[in-house]
Amino acid sequence: MTQSSPPLSPAATRRIAEQPPERLARDLDWNLLRTFLVLAEAASITDAADRLGLKQPTVSSALKRLEDRLGKRLIDRSPGHFQLTRAGQLLHKEVVDIHGAVLRLGTLIRDVADEVRGHVRIAMASHVICPLFDAALNAFHTAHPHATLSIDISASREGIAAVLARRASIGVCLVHDKSPKLEYRRLYREFFGLFCGPSHPLFGREGLTKADLVGHSSVSFVTDQMSDALRPVTLMRADAQLEDQVVGTSAHLEEVRRMIIAGLGIGPLPVHVVRRDIEDGLLWPLPPYDAMPAIDVHVVWNPKAVMNRAEAALLEELLRRIDETPIAERTYA
Repeated sequence: MTQSSPPLSPAATRRIAEQPPERLARDLDWNLLRTFLVLAEAASITDAADRLGLKQPTVSSALKRLEDRLGKRLIDRSPGHFQLTRAGQLLHKEVVDIHGAVLRLGTLIRDVADEVRGHVRIAMASHVICPLFDAALNAFHTAHPHATLSIDISASREGIAAVLARRASIGVCLVHDKSPKLEYRRLYREFFGLFCGPSHPLFGREGLTKADLVGHSSVSFVTDQMSDALRPVTLMRADAQLEDQVVGTSAHLEEVRRMIIAGLGIGPLPVHVVRRDIEDGLLWPLPPYDAMPAIDVHVVWNPKAVMNRAEAALLEELLRRIDETPIAERTYA
């Protein structure tokens, strides 16, 4: 592990701190910030050098120049230790935003040349079933046939992180704690129930009560935790006294569904999403049959992101339809 250089003297640190902000903005090299972004997310200077395709001394020198320029140690590094300092943590948060803005420059310039060919990147939770959203996509494509879009499926917290870092145009996600840096609008509400698959001993049994579920193994979503977006579902599982150990988890609804059908355990799923599976004999609903937990799915966007015309058009279409549609019509029982 490369040793850090000695810290700046108090006089040098004070001299740098007293420089006008305009001089820092003029003199600071973006490549140093880009290198620091990789360093902040790496396990060591060697790891960062591998990711950047550079030699270790080159990366060490870049970090040293950035620290000298800012007058702060950014990473505490010694054998077996590599961790951001408080100054490094603050800089990392800012550089994430700067990097997101730089990544979008190419898209914005292309949009000036050909306004209808903008690209929209949507970060979406797994298996969103919402007719209003589908209608908005149809209207968007009809109005902008040359615009393109991509939909990336991930855990909701990862999708929100992508919107915050401006890697995604719009998020369609479950939300636990709202960031003051983002805007949110409820897209729809769904209800979760508990289900088992054909090989489970409770499958096909009528008149079950919560007592019949006690001690059975369970599967669930990675967000099914007291501190995450599916907290109401966590409480439902706890109230059913399912076995504490969750034997399988996934961020994707399709994989949770797969584990339930395969008989790994009892698990939660949105009732309106799996209605066909119930009719086809692949899933069996379990108690509680009423007072099911309600979960809201939101549209999330970053108001500081400069959107191209395609992104702005899709967001406008979504928000208009949400505003015009009562929540009762966007609630799927």
